Amino acid sequence: MEDIITALATAWGEGGIAIIRVSGEGSLSLADKLFSASSQLSEYPPRHMVLGKMISASGEIFDEVLAVRFEKNKSYTGEESIEFHCHGGSVAAQKCIEELCALGARIAMPGEFTRRAFTNGRMDLPQAESVLGIIRAKSDRALIAANRTLQGKFSQEIRFFLDKLTNIAAKLEVDLDFPEEDEGLLPKKDAVQTLDSLVEEGDLLLKRCRCGMVLREGIKTAILGKPNVGKSSLLNALLCEERAIVTSVPGTTRDNIEETVIHKGIPIKFIDTAGIRTTDDVVESMGVLRSRRFIDEADLCLLVLDASQPITDEDRTLWNDIKFKKHIVVLNKIDLPLYNNAKILNQISPISGIVSLSSLSSEGINELKEYIVTKFASADELGGSYAVTARQVNGIQNAVSALLSAKSALESTIGDDVAVSCIADARSNLAEVIGIDPTEDLIERIFGDFCVGK
Repeated sequence: MEDIITALATAWGEGGIAIIRVSGEGSLSLADKLFSASSQLSEYPPRHMVLGKMISASGEIFDEVLAVRFEKNKSYTGEESIEFHCHGGSVAAQKCIEELCALGARIAMPGEFTRRAFTNGRMDLPQAESVLGIIRAKSDRALIAANRTLQGKFSQEIRFFLDKLTNIAAKLEVDLDFPEEDEGLLPKKDAVQTLDSLVEEGDLLLKRCRCGMVLREGIKTAILGKPNVGKSSLLNALLCEERAIVTSVPGTTRDNIEETVIHKGIPIKFIDTAGIRTTDDVVESMGVLRSRRFIDEADLCLLVLDASQPITDEDRTLWNDIKFKKHIVVLNKIDLPLYNNAKILNQISPISGIVSLSSLSSEGINELKEYIVTKFASADELGGSYAVTARQVNGIQNAVSALLSAKSALESTIGDDVAVSCIADARSNLAEVIGIDPTEDLIERIFGDFCVGK
């Protein structure tokens, strides 16, 4: 029998209501010792709010609250559970938790309520992870994607995929066991076509999952360029506020500034990096090194060029550093007499997307935001996206790679047994994605990121 846990489900501090959660066998009996109404809480129907008083062990009334009980298998955790809706404020909430602990409850560990929901079969692992996605959602789109996963649609799609893999593996294994059959249950040509179809299906699923990660984590976008091309001015224009210091002195920005903008429901995390140049200034040099690290970690790079000035060797070096990453060349200062234009830049960097704008007048700023969003996802992909984690995306990616290896094995002389082994690897990766027989270490890592009350 698991012990009774309790925690504050709302944020600490002053507010209208503070909600205290209690879960575990014996929660109702414990609540009856603390909560006083016209009848004991156990005598009221479940899921009904009951007004009563909280009475300490010394017999003092310390709050007037609403209480509601949830039956086993019908609560969030799948256990007998209670919620107390106290007056907001840290003192009242803390007093309630202290009295509950004195009666035998203990403070819940981070994510323990959701972990119990998973353990008790109320949700699978992706659904449990999506709870954190709902809590951390930065936009309406992210919230919808997280709820789509919470409803089990992502897990259902993975299970359908697993069924298809099981089916083709079973047929190939039969053919291995009975090689005397000329065609077998699944001719090699048909098996290759099936694997092709599964790889395509996996790639489409990956696209939607990556869109979900973009909605969840935001597009990490590094703003880079040599000093004085207008990086900080660009950040201020994107934010519509004076966030970064702007001067004519090269090297003003020595630390990296991070801010998030929501455009069409998609978070874009902009990082204003220190101007990259060779310098003898120790502090500025450290900023340059950090900027280069951010470039390596970024999902997208914005190379800012001064449109009123000739392209320099420094500009070309920076472009060479990022040309194999997702990037956009930003021609800033188009309000000044132009030296560079898109036609000239296309001759230099034909693979680059180019946006012309003025940070001073904000001309072209919305076009840049739009370009950034469309570079990562289409409307269809976003509409069917799932709130997933890097762990889940990596698992699907490994499964698709294993299927490609299986296809190669069937097309070569390596043998059908290798193909069967590769398909087994793909199944194993997908099973881990949805938490079939998860390791204790994996569970600890997932639920350790949750807040205490969830």
